[in-house]
Amino acid sequence: MAPRNQLYTIPNMLCFFRLGVIPVMIVLFYIDTPWAAWSNVVLYALAGASDFFDGRIARATNTETLLGKFLDSSTDKMVVGVALMLLLAFDRLDGIWIIPAIVIYLREILISGVREFMALYNVIVPVSQLGKWKLTAQMFFIGFLIAGPHGGPIVYMIGKVGLTFAAVITVLSGWDYMHGAWKTIRQLEKA
Repeated sequence: MAPRNQLYTIPNMLCFFRLGVIPVMIVLFYIDTPWAAWSNVVLYALAGASDFFDGRIARATNTETLLGKFLDSSTDKMVVGVALMLLLAFDRLDGIWIIPAIVIYLREILISGVREFMALYNVIVPVSQLGKWKLTAQMFFIGFLIAGPHGGPIVYMIGKVGLTFAAVITVLSGWDYMHGAWKTIRQLEKA
């Protein structure tokens, strides 16, 4: 167990904040009013900003912890995953617009599996620059969809088209990881 002073670092607290945002987001989706929708957008944006800053703060202040690395790699995916499920459950995404959400979800499962498999062989799969852009695009455009009908038709359409763009980056990022994983797997088989 991490010592108390390592548990409550600013970067870890930012990760805990993201975890705390999740149940609040769920409740706000059930309150179908403009103030609830916009409150949800603000909370979601703060969660995205906290993901941007926690790693930078940890490196700048030399407060990186194993718990922080675990939380940082998990909480952003949890926030995005819950947001996508809520958008689907509350019919903010329907018809063909469901496809980008499915693509994003499946990519995250696939890459988590790749990371887990590689860890069995002590291979660390670092986050790529494309992976960072993928997350940024996802978080940015999902915010438009959270506003949903309360943001007006233009905001709503920006969210849908933007999520499709984010799904394309997601596929490219996934391909990048899989290409590297395939090379590593072939090297491991030869050994």
